[in-house]
Amino acid sequence: MIRKSTSEDIPFILALIDEARKKMVAEGNIHQWANGHPSPQQIENDVERGVSYVMEDEGEPVATFALVEGPDPTYAVIYDGQWLNEHPYYVIHRVASGPKAHGVMRRVLDYAFALTDTIRIDTHADNKTMQSLLRKYGFTYCGIIHLANGDPRLAFQKTITSIEK
Repeated sequence: MIRKSTSEDIPFILALIDEARKKMVAEGNIHQWANGHPSPQQIENDVERGVSYVMEDEGEPVATFALVEGPDPTYAVIYDGQWLNEHPYYVIHRVASGPKAHGVMRRVLDYAFALTDTIRIDTHADNKTMQSLLRKYGFTYCGIIHLANGDPRLAFQKTITSIEK
């Protein structure tokens, strides 16, 4: 089950973020969520805006993510490539899961594609795990975007047809 996060979920979400940071470092991705990003304030903001979600398995929270309706200002300019199209889209951010969670990305994507035909997502160049998952699920690498702080990210997009839904 996937549901919108509440303020009561924030400690759980922050614990998942910390777990994800440790996993990224162990996989050689030491820069993506460094320096306290995403911050507790970012998570609180996501919850307040209604874009934070918790995934539960048998009533136990096992993962979290943000799903934000575009346009996303950091996606307005893309370098060394182009978006597949300019369809209305949602963006997936801050995916994190616990060690007991399996199939998280597939479930997140199924949930997101029930709301929209087009998803955009970005990841750090060192996040080989996420890049592999995105390619596995049919995303196309589109180019490089820059976060608000100027950090570059690899940008991906997938658009599905109504037949695929």
